[in-house]
Amino acid sequence: SAMHAHAPAPHALGLRVPLPTFPRRRARPRRRPAAAVRASAPPQRETDPTKRVVITGMGLASVFGNDVDTFYDRLLAGESGVGPIDRFDASSFPTRFAGQIRGFSSEGYIDGKNDRRLDDCIRYCILSGKKALESAGIGAGSDAHGKLDVGRAGILVGSGMGGLSVFSDGVQNLIEKGYRKISPFFIPYAITNMGSALLAMDVGFMGPNYSISTACATSNYCFYAAANHIRRGEADIIVAGGTEAAIIPIGLGGFVACRALSQRNDDPITASRPWDKERDGFVMGEGAGVLVMESLEHAMKRDAPIIAEYLGGAVNCDAYHMTDPRSDGLGVSSCITMSLRDAGVAPEER
Repeated sequence: SAMHAHAPAPHALGLRVPLPTFPRRRARPRRRPAAAVRASAPPQRETDPTKRVVITGMGLASVFGNDVDTFYDRLLAGESGVGPIDRFDASSFPTRFAGQIRGFSSEGYIDGKNDRRLDDCIRYCILSGKKALESAGIGAGSDAHGKLDVGRAGILVGSGMGGLSVFSDGVQNLIEKGYRKISPFFIPYAITNMGSALLAMDVGFMGPNYSISTACATSNYCFYAAANHIRRGEADIIVAGGTEAAIIPIGLGGFVACRALSQRNDDPITASRPWDKERDGFVMGEGAGVLVMESLEHAMKRDAPIIAEYLGGAVNCDAYHMTDPRSDGLGVSSCITMSLRDAGVAPEER
């Protein structure tokens, strides 16, 4: 009848009623998969100020010094920090150049006694972390720093190799002089988390503190993890980034052994050319780069300088080869898609 034809189907109303007048029950329309519904919905950016993550400070140790503005200006000017290695005799290596830091000074940031003991990997971490906090307006010892809830302030600075100099020296002492000559700082200063740990001891941050080690992706993983700690309400502010100091004989020799380095010794400045068809390997470098990440609410309460906002991220794995990317690009493309979704950004946005 007309009444049945125009009446809404019971399942659309969420009702469960008998249907004696229908010759047979109508088939329910197939529901769209949840994934399809999510894909069609416009992305939504986070609006809760306690979950929005902003960048309020930056610090670094680099071939161009330890000042962020100077570093950036020299990059914009097209300068290269790559040159011959002079820290040790590299004449017997097929690659004899790198982005080596010269004249590094931690004066005013690390006390002299500790400075002499520390691996460069840790020195770079401590200096860049403290400079990042200064740029964020919460340098150690400042009034603003004293007002922080240190139980909700963390440090997450990772490293691919950790304290390689300390490790190399320890092995050499063991072989040449015996175990009694191994430094008591061999283990503490070689492990990858000690940079974050010592920085925390200096600035008093008692929140999340650990290290991530994922080779070239280390810092990005640290930023992602730090942002998620803040989003989950586990921290208000986290110092995050990466540090590396592997330009020593065993570090250079190890990369040479796996045939990963460029050998353009006659033209080191143009040796790093990752997208060039004539590329012959990458160029080693060293240093540290650190960001101060905090919730928007926390940053606004202390009137912090907001440099940028972290909208979202994602992590995954090619599961394919140790050095070669997948030929179909699936690992990268899927990570980008997930990152955009997490950020609430549509792919067509500019």
